[in-house]
Amino acid sequence: MINTHFKIGFRNILKNRGFFALNAGGLIVGLTAVLLISLWVGSELNYNKSVTNYNSVAAIMQKQTIAGEVKTYTGLPMQLSPVLRKEYGNHFKHIAMSSRIRNYNIKYNGDMQMVRGRFAEPDYAQILDLKMIVGSRDALQDISSVLISESTSKNIFGNEDPMGKAIKINSTMDVKVAGVYEDLPQNSSFRNVKFIAPWDLLKKSANYEKRLGWGNYWFQVYVQLNDEHSLENAATAIKDVFNENYINKSKERDYQLFLFPLSKWHLYSKFENGVSVGGRIEYVRIFSIIGIFILLLACINFMNLSTANALKRSKEVGVRKTLGSSRKQLIFQFFTESFMIILFSFVVALVFTFLLLPQYNTITLKDIVIPFGEPSFWLVCFLLLGVTAVLSSLYPSIYLSAFNPVTVLKGLSSNNKTAVNLRKVLIVVQFAISGILIMGTLTVIEQIDHAKNRPIGFNKDLLVSVPMNNNKVLQSFDVIKSELLESTFINQVTASDVKITAAYTTNGGSFEWKNKDPKLRPEFYTIRATLGFGKMVDWKVLQGRDFSAKFPSDTLAFLVNETAVKYMGLENPVGEYVRWGDNGNYKIVGVVKDMVTRSPFDPITPSLFILHNGRFLNYVNIKIASNNTGAVEGAMDKIKTVFQKHDPGNIFRYSFMDEEYERKFNAERRIAKLVGWFSLVAIFISCLGVLGLSTYMAIQRRKEIGIRKVLGASVSTIWQLLSKQFVILILISLVIALPIGYYFSSQWLLEYSYRIQIGFWIFALSSGFILIVTLLTVSYQAIKSATSNPVNSIRTE
Repeated sequence: MINTHFKIGFRNILKNRGFFALNAGGLIVGLTAVLLISLWVGSELNYNKSVTNYNSVAAIMQKQTIAGEVKTYTGLPMQLSPVLRKEYGNHFKHIAMSSRIRNYNIKYNGDMQMVRGRFAEPDYAQILDLKMIVGSRDALQDISSVLISESTSKNIFGNEDPMGKAIKINSTMDVKVAGVYEDLPQNSSFRNVKFIAPWDLLKKSANYEKRLGWGNYWFQVYVQLNDEHSLENAATAIKDVFNENYINKSKERDYQLFLFPLSKWHLYSKFENGVSVGGRIEYVRIFSIIGIFILLLACINFMNLSTANALKRSKEVGVRKTLGSSRKQLIFQFFTESFMIILFSFVVALVFTFLLLPQYNTITLKDIVIPFGEPSFWLVCFLLLGVTAVLSSLYPSIYLSAFNPVTVLKGLSSNNKTAVNLRKVLIVVQFAISGILIMGTLTVIEQIDHAKNRPIGFNKDLLVSVPMNNNKVLQSFDVIKSELLESTFINQVTASDVKITAAYTTNGGSFEWKNKDPKLRPEFYTIRATLGFGKMVDWKVLQGRDFSAKFPSDTLAFLVNETAVKYMGLENPVGEYVRWGDNGNYKIVGVVKDMVTRSPFDPITPSLFILHNGRFLNYVNIKIASNNTGAVEGAMDKIKTVFQKHDPGNIFRYSFMDEEYERKFNAERRIAKLVGWFSLVAIFISCLGVLGLSTYMAIQRRKEIGIRKVLGASVSTIWQLLSKQFVILILISLVIALPIGYYFSSQWLLEYSYRIQIGFWIFALSSGFILIVTLLTVSYQAIKSATSNPVNSIRTE
């Protein structure tokens, strides 16, 4: 019997190729999109799970109460690790202080490569449970050793044996390769750790012991819990370590340490008022909902087309019931036919997913592969297939098997009102979902444009930043500046501690000014720079003056931004003094217009600008004279020549500030692109359904259309007759979609402090787009029917 069901199903597919193409086409597109989304969501949910000690590894972080608000930081002082090891070592199996992951120049036999890595205490290798190909994880206990990844070994040494080979890090630190470990998984927070060097080597090389204290939060601390201690117990134990050990502690300070488990690093990294409130988990939820919506659209499309096609199968049902077939047998027959289409569609969708993955990975910046060898993947596939089969096939199978044999064999209509009304409801649902997705896409695009068009308060064009890789470059800055300015392609040269697009926080409760609230623990973003920096970036001085060589006292002066003036409550800021801890009293000599020196989506923060020529300068900033190709190329050739002369031991690196600023929009652009593509998928599936229904409606009413044409009806009249019903349904769907879309878009925008107000044009464009696409889809069949020969439809043979 089952074999017979498959034979009949195959024959019906061959007989109704148009129906099969529409049904399978919608399912293939929908299932492909769902599979791609599922792979992305799975990648996000499994992030870091490849780490052996996933459930026991945590990062130590700190909370600080600033201006009545609790703020969270990953940075910690280097003094913390020894204290934890000495006083709280029983709570932890491993404790490791670490620098942040960054690019380092690695030199071997005269060749240099840029490699990402970090310096860390020996326990770091144990926490990661490095899989050693050769050598030992314990090698980090030797200050002259380094561990490198397998890919780094191949890039530097090729097929040579790396063990014992001498390399130089940043031209100042000599180490020997003492071990090679397997590359850490791409789907983890440690994927960019391509080498690990001893923490003591960095500390000694940079003279951290003399330079840094408890107030320098430059580093990170990772721990692995002992089996007998819970995360909560360990966190409670270390909570007040900072307050108890900070030498310059005062009543205004309120530091708290806490443990942030590895399981939350990726998806729950956003903190508000000291509490983890989300992060990338929001994107996981958004795309999961989109995936569910698309699956529903594909299933609704299948149901609509199947019930609309029921009229062709009514006499078959009547004959089979008359010959003794039970309703149960008929349900199983029609379900088998539907499942054949669904199974075929799923297999094709799987192939399309495989083919589209490279492009998909380019958009998402991931390295997703289809895990054919994992049972969990096939379990998800079977569940997806089962859900699709039930949603798509169950109702059509029941509906088809319910026909009354007497009625259908007499040739009477079996197209009851219940089925018609259900199809209308499903069309409304389809286009309501499509409208919500389009509104979301337009909102994301508008938010990105809003941030891009935001006045940033400085000129980022033709501004190049080159890092100083060592003290030798810093000491040669004046010479480098003179040599660069010899070029007619270069206008200005300055130095700064950070890039203009990446100011950092200076907090510490050590700022004092007139009438300051004693309970306020201030926080400022700071940029230290040499003379001429303001002129170079073309900042706007609103009050007072810029730094000037005419005033030697400017070494103890601040420029502040507008937000800082409001934050400090100063009515006449120019001439006021601010005491900065032990650094002395700084005079405010000017107020500059607010500048966007961090994320363009966030509000402007209180900022201080400091004239500085000391050891904290890290970047040389160069202003190119013209934006024509020859000037830019000439300037870059000169810059490269000068830096290779003064810093031959390091790879020449640079960045254009306009490109750095543009990169701040990349995450939102990726979201907009993905949501946009999936919105188009939703519209495509919905339009396939409308095309199928309009085709069957035209077939069902072909005699009526022929008679109307004979009686003089025009093409436009016939078009209106067939289009009117769909337009009404689309308008109903938009009435439902717009408020829901507005709500979800508004909720998403709450993630941004600097955000748009959802305008009427978003509603209008979403509605107009759906209406136009629907009318174009319906018009194809409507015009085809209206221009056909009425003789062929009226004739009775």
